[in-house]
Amino acid sequence: MSEGDSVGDSVHGKPSVVYRFFTRLGQIYQSWLDKSTPYTAVRWVVTLGLSFVYMIRVYLLQGWYIVTYALGIYHLNLFIAFLSPKVDPSLMEDSDDGPSLPTKQNEEFRPFIRRLPEFKFWHAATKGILVAMACTFFEAFNVPVFWPILVMYFIMLFCITMKRQIKHMIKYRYIPFTHGKRTYKGKEDAGKTFAS
Repeated sequence: MSEGDSVGDSVHGKPSVVYRFFTRLGQIYQSWLDKSTPYTAVRWVVTLGLSFVYMIRVYLLQGWYIVTYALGIYHLNLFIAFLSPKVDPSLMEDSDDGPSLPTKQNEEFRPFIRRLPEFKFWHAATKGILVAMACTFFEAFNVPVFWPILVMYFIMLFCITMKRQIKHMIKYRYIPFTHGKRTYKGKEDAGKTFAS
């Protein structure tokens, strides 16, 4: 490979200005994401605020219903992935590979591992709202549709999908919202330490 053939390299072997700019921009973006990780409630409040601003924009513009419908389908897909276990118990019935969810009272506790973790769910949902917001600035995405049909179809799709997900949760006995293993108190928990 000759000098300057790799991605982002200029003629003299140094990274180009554009490559360095976008690399630095990516690093700053990742830094902000890393800093926001422990603030779950704040992240979701900001996302709900963005969603509210988006809905007001769509209402005031009286258009872009197909974009809103696509955003709703995308969020429903993310939510289903958030509620689903990483390893589907229906696929694990016959094989003994990997971890499985406990099905009996005396089985060992295994925490619920999601197919889509909360942070990735939030990140994807927020990016989806921002992309939908950007689409409302372009007339090409303002496809004329009769919006009540989209609303009814979305409600039907939501109900059918959630019914299927709840049946799956009942059949394989898992709850996607666990807070850890139950702890039991002993007869006497004095909490005193021995002084030497």
